[in-house]
Amino acid sequence: MNTDVIIIGAGIIGAACAHELAANGVDVLLLDAQLGGATAAGMGHLVALDDNAAELALSNYSIQRWRELGRLMDESCGYRNNGTLWLAASEGEMAVAEHKLNTLSEQGLSCELLGSAALKAAEPELRSGLHGALKVSGDGILYAPNAARWLIAQGGKRVVQRQARVARVQGQQVELSDGRVLRAQAVVLANGIHATELCPELPIQPKKGHLLITDRYPGRISHTLVELGYVTSAHNSEGPSVACNIQPRPTGQLFIGSSRQFGTCDPAIDSWMLARMLKRAVDYMPGLAQLNAIRSWTGFRAASPDGLPLVGEHPLQPGLWLAVGHEGLGVTTAPGTAELLVAQLLGRQPTLASKPYCPARLFRASDEPSMHANVSAKERLGHD
Repeated sequence: MNTDVIIIGAGIIGAACAHELAANGVDVLLLDAQLGGATAAGMGHLVALDDNAAELALSNYSIQRWRELGRLMDESCGYRNNGTLWLAASEGEMAVAEHKLNTLSEQGLSCELLGSAALKAAEPELRSGLHGALKVSGDGILYAPNAARWLIAQGGKRVVQRQARVARVQGQQVELSDGRVLRAQAVVLANGIHATELCPELPIQPKKGHLLITDRYPGRISHTLVELGYVTSAHNSEGPSVACNIQPRPTGQLFIGSSRQFGTCDPAIDSWMLARMLKRAVDYMPGLAQLNAIRSWTGFRAASPDGLPLVGEHPLQPGLWLAVGHEGLGVTTAPGTAELLVAQLLGRQPTLASKPYCPARLFRASDEPSMHANVSAKERLGHD
């Protein structure tokens, strides 16, 4: 099959890249092994995070794009602009909320501080004694598996999807597990944690997470509820951690998270971790203890050493492009990632600065080949 670009991975990142390439007149072959990934396992929380300026820039821009796409997507995608409440359990966390307010407001996000009484009025199910919250109005939720399918479908005839297991990649060449070899003018690796199976040199490690979903209880909460301790506990780089994260679904169900574990690739549910996570959630919303849970599961986030994704050309393999390492922000940042990658691939000026996400930042400079002597992706694809 002749195609301009081969994308490996049909999760939310691969789907967004296929959508953006097709919108720019590029033919795409989308390969997916259906191994299961973070798109199907995650909460679908569209959240602006501000651990650093680059993370905030990418997440904020992407959420704006999701709002635009949300007006076009069908109901099955489950898009809602329901906002996030960052819960403060102490005076110290209220100070964190105020700092976060200033940071987000400076970037034009709509935020407001809620005192304890206003928080209780907004979400009566929360326990008494919380000091308040930061409300971030622009955040939302999404059912990512259906959103990925919708994005792919919007590509029309320019996007062809095939189930296939990729055995190896080398630049612009892809070898499938059945021995077939495919070539394109560019290959995009967008298969999350499975990327290291094809490129072991990528500095990505799995972070295991647990989730649970309840039966239908419409109207119990209206915002996504996240403890401000999430910033320190759930992003702890050493050892297992949990944080309260409760999300209302359009079905009336509640998603309950979240947890982080390093050093394991075992998908089995760890009962001790699930219990610890649920206890944390009940600490903030006591009524959860009376609700019926219908399913729990685990997933793996692909985490980079500095917490930012790798978006751009592989520094050691010209023709191979990377869109991996998003950790827990893959769904949130999919549109921005796709625009950033495709702009670079087509030789255009990206809307966002590309340097913070450039894969070369995580490789030793002495290992990088001189890539400027190679024909550019823009020239190979023949686009302006």
